[in-house]
Amino acid sequence: MGIQEWTYVMVGLTFALYIGIAILTRVKSTAGFYVAGQGVGALANGMATAADWMSAASFISMAGLIAFMGYDGAIYLMGWTGGYVLLALLLAPFLRKFGKYTVPDFVGDRYYSRTARVVAVIAAIFISFTYVAGQMRGVGIVFSRFLGVSIELGVVLGMIIVAFYAVMGGMKGVTYTQMAQYLVLIFAYLAPAIAIAFLLTNNPLPQAAIGDILPKLNQITVDLGLTNYAAPFTELSFINVLFITVALMVGTAGLPHVIVRFYTTKTVKAARWSTFWALLFIAILYTTAPTIAIFAKYVILDTLANRPVAEVQAIPWVQNWTQTGLITLKDVNGDGLVQAAELFGSKTPEIKAAIDRDIIVLATPEIARLAPWLIALVAAGGLAAALSTASGLLIVISSAIAHDIYGHLINPTAPDEKRLLVGRITTFLAVMVAGFFGIYPPGFVAEVVAFAFGLAAASFFPVIILGIFWKRATKQGAILGMLTGLVFTAVTIGMIRAPQIFAFLGVTQPIIPDFFGINAQGVGTVGMMLNFLVMWIVSLMTPPPPQEVQDMVERIRYPRLLEGAQAFNPTQDPATV
Repeated sequence: MGIQEWTYVMVGLTFALYIGIAILTRVKSTAGFYVAGQGVGALANGMATAADWMSAASFISMAGLIAFMGYDGAIYLMGWTGGYVLLALLLAPFLRKFGKYTVPDFVGDRYYSRTARVVAVIAAIFISFTYVAGQMRGVGIVFSRFLGVSIELGVVLGMIIVAFYAVMGGMKGVTYTQMAQYLVLIFAYLAPAIAIAFLLTNNPLPQAAIGDILPKLNQITVDLGLTNYAAPFTELSFINVLFITVALMVGTAGLPHVIVRFYTTKTVKAARWSTFWALLFIAILYTTAPTIAIFAKYVILDTLANRPVAEVQAIPWVQNWTQTGLITLKDVNGDGLVQAAELFGSKTPEIKAAIDRDIIVLATPEIARLAPWLIALVAAGGLAAALSTASGLLIVISSAIAHDIYGHLINPTAPDEKRLLVGRITTFLAVMVAGFFGIYPPGFVAEVVAFAFGLAAASFFPVIILGIFWKRATKQGAILGMLTGLVFTAVTIGMIRAPQIFAFLGVTQPIIPDFFGINAQGVGTVGMMLNFLVMWIVSLMTPPPPQEVQDMVERIRYPRLLEGAQAFNPTQDPATV
């Protein structure tokens, strides 16, 4: 069988698995729909969290970023993994101790304000839709190449699958589906990496094989007139490396679809341990991604650079990806050869990257001429990564609307059955909107995801950290802080990336090139700083929180006091706990 036939087999089997799990784990209560009944063990939750976390950006796009950016691409490795350390130490046990369903739940009760809850809902929806756009884009890319359909149709097919198991199983179905998706994606990621490492170096361990290939890649980039691959600060300035890393790190700790995973565990101890397991499962992929980036860039430069354009266009894998529109080779200077600078982009404006960075992982098995079934497995893994994160994000959007808005503000007396119905309807509608953003994304997969991290860093991280560790933080400070961070970051990203975001309005030039040297992916750190500053000043200028709220903060900060508790009652006497 060929690649396409094997892809149908692999994707069909994995989709059947996901749908079967959704049918077996379908829920009949809001507790099951939003937090899986708070009955997920630490190991299972760690695996589900890893799948939820390792989105299309991690599976499809991260190695591409590292291949294009070299040393500077390490910002994604440092930021995305470092954020889990913050989660484990500063957030996970305390939020699980709080024992509710969503981040807006925490914000609304901790800051004793319906307005604060509404602002948190808006932030959660905004962040989640930004993030899910990248996931649906990744789904479209995989379907486009391996099933021979358009990217738009691929997005629609992904919408149908994720809508089925997210609407039916809610968080419970999503959790167990994500466990299966983790196994699929990690095997799909490791198998070709091991095979390519062995082919290039006779060493089956990719991480060890880097030592043999990296010097060769450094040399070939210099010989071709490019910047040394391992040289620092060639793609990004030092200030951008710093600010983007911080934004990704604190953004991780503020992402609502990651935080909600810690509400699903059985106990506070399980919440803490699940971060350990998640880090371990994530590290397996994250230590492999740089090896794929290095292998792919070396082979592509070695086989394509300075070769006749017609000869390169006749290579089977190049032909396959050219048909998707994700490879566009041109004779840049009229000499009939493929320029090295063209393959991976150049700082010269007139030379655009011929290879879309989102195809590196998906194309690498074809480049290495691996077996068709292995190439198809990578496609199934990319879909698993994108769909696992998309489903988690859709549950966040659904819970923000159905639980926090409808259940708390519009109809607090609604029976559980009606709340569950509203949750399922909003999940379905969210899938439709997510599909639209997947068809018209404001950038490539990992870039769109990075914007979501900046928004999370600027809005949620300060309000959660100060809500746990500073009793004096007030509702006025939280509201103004969240609004300041979110609006500043969203507007600044919009102005910098105006040609991509507002292309449908005919915008062709950015309104501002950057924010004092900081690019769109790093401005979330500035937004976070502004949020902290505004919260601190306004909280000191306004009356302190009620005593019962301050007592609640004390109880949240000492998790062992209420091991296994489901929720706090802010009016309960601490002495009776």
